[in-house]
Amino acid sequence: MSRTIFTVTERCVACKSCEIACAVEHSQSKALAGAILETPPPQRRISVEGVGAYSYPSRCQHCSDAACITACPTGAMQRDGGTDKVFSDHDKCIGCWMCVVVCPFGGVTADPVGKKAVKCDGCPERTARGEAPACVAACPTDTLLYLTPEEFAAQRRQATARAAVCGEQPAQTNGMDILRSLKRTH
Repeated sequence: MSRTIFTVTERCVACKSCEIACAVEHSQSKALAGAILETPPPQRRISVEGVGAYSYPSRCQHCSDAACITACPTGAMQRDGGTDKVFSDHDKCIGCWMCVVVCPFGGVTADPVGKKAVKCDGCPERTARGEAPACVAACPTDTLLYLTPEEFAAQRRQATARAAVCGEQPAQTNGMDILRSLKRTH
């Protein structure tokens, strides 16, 4: 199975390194010093959102049954046959924002300058070189992980086994603890 980006919510400290790395990766210069001088400025495809005491790096999930592809009247939203990632063909995008409306994760945004849909493309140039997407590579807390579903599940099983057998307590709350606390407060 192919690798994808997983989010370990409880590790996010809202440093926004992922946002900066994403914008730089999608800039013309591919360097921070050059990217901050570009006009229009490069746009990030990930957004760190605060929810109570927690933060969540929100981005496209590259859904297997992607609503944005179905809703797009021009076929601008497509799936790459090689990487299985959903991407937007800017030449076909008419800026109707149907993809923005139907995305359940808020993973598609509107470029206010170019009037086109902008979303995570999975950094195809980086992954073709065997590198992790820019947001993952920049994350200092390993909130974002570039793994296969099997690798991610194995990591979670190992942590659970350590807790059960060795009595290790997780250093932080887990994702379900966060969801439960947010449900109680909202």
